[in-house]
Amino acid sequence: MLRYHNYDIVFQEVPDEVTLAINITNCPNHCGGCHSPHLQEDTGNLLDIEAIKLLLAKYGDSITCVCFMGGDSDSKEVEQLAIFIRDITDRRIKCAWYSGKAVFPKECSLQNFDYVKLGAYIKQLGGLDSPNTNQRFYQIKNEKMIDITSSFIKNNLARR
Repeated sequence: MLRYHNYDIVFQEVPDEVTLAINITNCPNHCGGCHSPHLQEDTGNLLDIEAIKLLLAKYGDSITCVCFMGGDSDSKEVEQLAIFIRDITDRRIKCAWYSGKAVFPKECSLQNFDYVKLGAYIKQLGGLDSPNTNQRFYQIKNEKMIDITSSFIKNNLARR
């Protein structure tokens, strides 16, 4: 069972997408220097198909992507919600997943996502916009992971 703390419309988490980012709680990764330690607790509202239906009814015309921020405690449930979103929107709304795991879960299929971020946050290495980051952001095409992490670094350099 997944729970979420909050959600927001964001523009930087997935390149070229208007994204509904859902912050999922009960994170098992406990990364040192975590910027959202409150997400390590098993609290919040139930994130299920009914919650997704309500969010899509509210924001569906305004967004191009839904991003699950976390959910490593129940990867199969994240995948089931992604499948539901892709089915109900006829793939009009893309699905992304920010995971703190180093590798994509074997029990899940890449075909159910358009984007995946992998890697724990390591404070000394920085996030996706750091040239030293250990994290990787992939676009999924034909079940292949295409590393597009450099788009975050380029965007960060352009803002300086």
